[in-house]
Formats: sequence, structure tokens, C-alpha cells
Amino acid sequence: QVQLVESGGGLVQAGGSLNLTCAASGGSIDTTAMAWFRQGIGKQRELIGVVGWSGPSRIELNSVKGRFTASRDNDKKMVYLQMNSLKPEDTAVYYCAAVQRKSGTWSPDYWGRGTQVTVSS
Repeated sequence: QVQLVESGGGLVQAGGSLNLTCAASGGSIDTTAMAWFRQGIGKQRELIGVVGWSGPSRIELNSVKGRFTASRDNDKKMVYLQMNSLKPEDTAVYYCAAVQRKSGTWSPDYWGRGTQVTVSS
């Protein structure tokens, strides 16, 4: 069983940057796609992007394209989300997940507990 722990969240002013990390333990993620999600208060959880097992990543959420980048380091069992030019609407709890492609969507097998990101205006 894979355990995922996110870190790097916090309070930042609009226009600032944060780099979230997701540390995996308890199992290998080398051949697993990893994804970042977020959920704001009163909002549905939304997929930000996915990093394939060999490294190529794709940001799926239009509102963050050009500002967020996902990456991974399999040797360190780490997944990253670099967030630049942050906006107040990026405020949310950010989650890391190990995912599989099922019926055309990314289905999480394992979730982290999340890390809070708050962007002040």
C-alpha cells in the first residue's frame, strides 16, 4: 500500500509562488501515474494535472495552464507541483494521488491528506 504525504502549502500573496511536494512511501510509484487535485471550500475536487510514470506531464485544468507545472523524481519517490503567479482563486486544499486510467478518466487508487494553500489578495 502506498502512503502519500503532501507538503509545501501555506499562505502566499497574489503573484507569489509555491512548490508543493508529495512524498511516497510503502510501495513503488515507478510505474504509476501520479496526479494533483485541489478542492476549494464549497467546490468540487478538480484535477490539476497528471505526471506519467516515465515523467511526461500534462496540466488538465485550464485556469492554471501556463502557471503550474507538475513533475516527479522516481529515485526520490517524490512528485512536485510548481505553482507560479498564484491568484486568490487558487486557494484550496491540494492533494496528491496515485491514479489509473479507467473509462477515459483518471481514477485515484491512493490519496494524500492534502496541504492547504491560501493566496491573499
